Amino acid sequence: MLTPDHASWGYTTSTGLAFTHEEIVDPHFDACAAYYRDALDSVGVRPGWHVLDAGCGSGAFLPRIAELVGAEGRISALDLAGESAELAAERMRDHPARARLEVRQGSVLDLPYADGTFDAVWCANTTQYLDDWELTRALAELRRVTRPGGLVAVKDVDGSLSTVRPADPFLITDFFRASAESPGYARQLLRGRDLYRRLRAAGLTSVRQRTILMEHHAPLTPSALRFYGNACARFARQAMSEGIPGNWAPFLDPDDPAGPLRDPDGYISEGNVIAIGTAPPDPRGAKSSPG
Repeated sequence: MLTPDHASWGYTTSTGLAFTHEEIVDPHFDACAAYYRDALDSVGVRPGWHVLDAGCGSGAFLPRIAELVGAEGRISALDLAGESAELAAERMRDHPARARLEVRQGSVLDLPYADGTFDAVWCANTTQYLDDWELTRALAELRRVTRPGGLVAVKDVDGSLSTVRPADPFLITDFFRASAESPGYARQLLRGRDLYRRLRAAGLTSVRQRTILMEHHAPLTPSALRFYGNACARFARQAMSEGIPGNWAPFLDPDDPAGPLRDPDGYISEGNVIAIGTAPPDPRGAKSSPG
């Protein structure tokens, strides 16, 4: 059950950002691991590459990145929360993959790497926390640190595909519509399907994008119940405090055995979008070979 502090703060890290603590991020990854692995595998990372995980959180993607780059590859990982960076490093300390790894604390708005350092950059579940100006800045940084011909992949939420049953089918849609009238986190959860044009605006070429529908049917796994129960409770509290119409009361207690997600016909979905672009040739004639 949520503690009072967690209930009010939504599982924050030292950054103050909601839903970024490993106690909720890791269950979300576990619940959606197959979808996330598919998204990462679609990027085209090759053995021997040097890959940056920008906004790595507690490092859930790092084991698979290590498998993709192999023993001759390298991984750099960075997160705004120092404690998350430490957890990411700890996760990989005894991992059998032999890829060289460096983890540090830092911001995607000012990446501490030289131009053209990486063959590919992976940025997952991070841009949702950036306002429009910050997103533009972050994409420019991701492009800057990627070698010409290298890949920039951004995966994030598409809130327009979120729904839950049994409940009013428009409940979450109405929440996002009402909350998105002003700038902030809720509106940023609806930008997913605009990623392709934002990558193009950042100067990336050959941009491709696809939307992933992630579905969970009853009986939900413990990880799915933990994440989605807490997420729905947080949305319900916010909706009720802001006077957003709808029957939110059944979602307030994520441990209620009669809650919608524990119903025999319980169902919840969310959308993710992955957009992948290629860093253009360097007009100064920098080499584009990998490694």
